[in-house]
Amino acid sequence: MEVGPTRRVENLAEARKAVEINAAGRVVMPGFVDSHTHLAFPPPASGELGTEGAARALRATNGQRLETRARGYLQAMARHGTTTVEVKTGCGPDESAELKILRVLSALERDPLEVVPTFLFRLPPVSGNGFHAEADWVFRELMPKIRRRRLARFADIAWEGDPERLDCLVRCLEVARTLGFASKVHADLPGSQAAVTAAVGHFASTIDHLEHAHPSEACLLAGSCTMATLLPCVSFHSGAGNAPARALIDAGVAVALATNFNPAHTPTLNMQTVVALACLRMAMTPAEAICAATINGAHALGRADRTGSLEPGKTADLLLLDVSDYRELARRFGTNLVHMTMKRGEFIYKEGAVARREDRRHNPPVGQSAGPAVAPDSSRSLLRR
Repeated sequence: MEVGPTRRVENLAEARKAVEINAAGRVVMPGFVDSHTHLAFPPPASGELGTEGAARALRATNGQRLETRARGYLQAMARHGTTTVEVKTGCGPDESAELKILRVLSALERDPLEVVPTFLFRLPPVSGNGFHAEADWVFRELMPKIRRRRLARFADIAWEGDPERLDCLVRCLEVARTLGFASKVHADLPGSQAAVTAAVGHFASTIDHLEHAHPSEACLLAGSCTMATLLPCVSFHSGAGNAPARALIDAGVAVALATNFNPAHTPTLNMQTVVALACLRMAMTPAEAICAATINGAHALGRADRTGSLEPGKTADLLLLDVSDYRELARRFGTNLVHMTMKRGEFIYKEGAVARREDRRHNPPVGQSAGPAVAPDSSRSLLRR
């Protein structure tokens, strides 16, 4: 991607065949980076089944159906401005279900979004003698297999708040580093201080959720290489308290925002909603929230060298919004403001017109498609402000 004054950009050789797009009166900004989702697991109707039951339901679903469902979510995300998305597994010690999800995510990569797969492991209960048999198998067999096949970049460990599982959390972080995974910690329950301490001490990339964190825990993260990924939609849907975003930011902690999209529990995939909630309920400014939803999200996924901001040398992942001021994102709650979504220099979504009465007479009958929901355009594009 190239940016700069009109004369300089127009003189580039690459601009000679570009399509000019008039962005006057619209905001041009980086595409959203959704750095925490459960898009593929659990299945939509498995809310009361628990992890084991949800894994059985997933095993009973063929890969093609799973891929079709996931692709529908990704297309909806593209329509709402997301250009890069992280997707977690989380089927427990179930190799068949885990590998099925990871194969589907590999097939979905770059169609239309950049998909970053993450292996999510929920720590098992401690047995009578303190031995974690399931965890030992995951560390010895499953995680090395996933890493060898390069099916996931991150290992995410879910902290349940049980002090007896702390040694298992620490061991999992150590195994992840040894195998070459970047690590994350899932801290969505009370007792997050132990998880924060472990995450910082073992150089985790992020610690996520923190709905039950105390503002005093911000000092543990300040100055470390561990970011905080906050998920305001979790609190919105569950009625729980919000993560202490203001205390974290004021302490100097790098904060990212994400949806936590989960078809069973957090069915919100719109990053514009996340930005609005962060401003309305977490005391973040629009500028802070947009940075947290773009460049900081890219840092949380190790993708900041290629996306998350509009800079020369990065891929052209950007949005045109139907507003003239970026601060409208904090006010237009529930409205899709995206006019166009561009990924790698190609428009993958364009806002369409609503058919007038006379136009509807010429529309195809119900059941026939009038065109793709996501409209690819392979031509190079030139934005004029």
